[in-house]
Amino acid sequence: MTDMGVSPGRAGRREWIGFGVLMLPLLLVSMDVSVLYFAVPAITEQLRPTATQQLWIFDSYGFMLAGLLITMGALGDRIGRRRLLLLGAAAFGAASLLAAYADSATTLIAARALLGVGGATLMPSTLALVRNMFRDERQRGTAVGVWTAVLTGGVAVGPVFSGLLLEHFWWGSVFLINIPAMLLLLLFVPLLVPEFRNPAAGPFDLLGAALSLAALLPVIYAVKEIARAGWSPPRGAAVVAGLLVGAAFVHRLRTRPHPMIDPALFRRRAFGGALGVNLLVMFGLVGFAIFTTQHLQSVLGLSPLRAALWSVLPALVVGGVAPVATTLARRIERAWLIAAGFVVAAGGFALLTQVTPQSPLWLLLLGAAVCAAGAMLVMPLVTELVLGAAPAERAGVASALTESSSELGGALGMAVLGSAGAAVYHREVVDRLPAGLPDEAVRTARETLGGALAAAEGLPPGTADAVVRAARAAFVDGLHLAAVVAALVMLLSAALAVAVLRGARPPAPEPTADPAPAGAHDAPAPAAVEAHGVPAPAAAGSPTVAPGVRPVPAGPPAT
Repeated sequence: MTDMGVSPGRAGRREWIGFGVLMLPLLLVSMDVSVLYFAVPAITEQLRPTATQQLWIFDSYGFMLAGLLITMGALGDRIGRRRLLLLGAAAFGAASLLAAYADSATTLIAARALLGVGGATLMPSTLALVRNMFRDERQRGTAVGVWTAVLTGGVAVGPVFSGLLLEHFWWGSVFLINIPAMLLLLLFVPLLVPEFRNPAAGPFDLLGAALSLAALLPVIYAVKEIARAGWSPPRGAAVVAGLLVGAAFVHRLRTRPHPMIDPALFRRRAFGGALGVNLLVMFGLVGFAIFTTQHLQSVLGLSPLRAALWSVLPALVVGGVAPVATTLARRIERAWLIAAGFVVAAGGFALLTQVTPQSPLWLLLLGAAVCAAGAMLVMPLVTELVLGAAPAERAGVASALTESSSELGGALGMAVLGSAGAAVYHREVVDRLPAGLPDEAVRTARETLGGALAAAEGLPPGTADAVVRAARAAFVDGLHLAAVVAALVMLLSAALAVAVLRGARPPAPEPTADPAPAGAHDAPAPAAVEAHGVPAPAAAGSPTVAPGVRPVPAGPPAT
């Protein structure tokens, strides 16, 4: 049954309201990636974490989120995406309460890990439900564009939101804001969002889930550590171990009768090619973000809150690009539009090579905004291609793979671009430092820009100014090299997008229902039950769908 005046293949008012509710967990999960930036001093003062514990307070969330995405996507396809979403919302709310009132660093690390588990259920579930709620290609494109904007916007506003809360409340308030939103989700999702599952998915593969976690976590951990502290044999060994386990995981996928991920999906250009393109755009966008943040704070001397407020501006300026990209895709070949996005991003990185320590703030923000605009042209289109290329019953794992490619691309970007910038900084700062500095000050200044600024505080005013100028100039030199590398990667990505994705587009939904699989008595209900959660007669002129068969429109969708 559909809203009055809405064709059977198109979503109505109920679906759009349900979609709005689904944006709540997506916003909060993306905010939790960055919400602790301003809370670190207060947490350090109260909980007294060691340096290692402080690192894990940040990283435990991201590692669990990245490592469990594929597992949770496959689980949602089997037990129901709405059910997994509700379970994740309850877990996310409970973990937020535990984190807010943590009385030790160990408790906070555990709470952050549980938040990552909850986040791993929420992110693929929201995107998979979008795939099922919006079967019309145009509507789905609009929804994916909004989904992308909310996801990226949450990461940008997280630090600002936490900074504003910490002006008036204690550090635990940055977690308590999750609880009302999760309660609203638990209340309204059963009323507005239909349930979907794959009745033919087969049993859940516990060993496969363990292998996927054991493959992803060492690689992501090692790449992030290489970006933070440089190469070392243990980190290299972690990458090799992860790749070996990944090979075992792929072998299991190819030999299992009901694999977590259907290997046949990767033979579709619109699926495998779009995942690769998504990884590359996140390589540039996330990998360069650390340079922008450090330039605002350590070169321009802005406070963390002011830096966060200014850094939100590019995101707000380009927030409408994602929905516009999906609109343009109706008239322009997707491959060319994606390539244009990469070229725009490359132009933004080229503009950033003109930034100097004396440049006005607007030049940095303009370059960042152009980069973000190019990325936002690419991201919704590749997400839509992935979702459209995967069958509706496999939308959960397809969504999880999209998120996993984003996580891996961001980690690789931080490692490669961060290492390139750091190599230039280490070389240039030593050549620029004034003569006669104590050896300890030289060693500290050579490590990082922050270390150089700290070392300068204990030096005579004239010498301190020279150290600061040398460090800032060396950092900007490193920023330039990172921007050049990112621009080249974006240009190569544009060529790759045209070569791989030209002619690829999401297929239209099937005009007829598949035969009901055997043993589907516990599968989703017919179309009318799926849409509203209660039995209802079929609408006049709409096909009757057998129990256990996913609903499909009566005819080809509007394009």
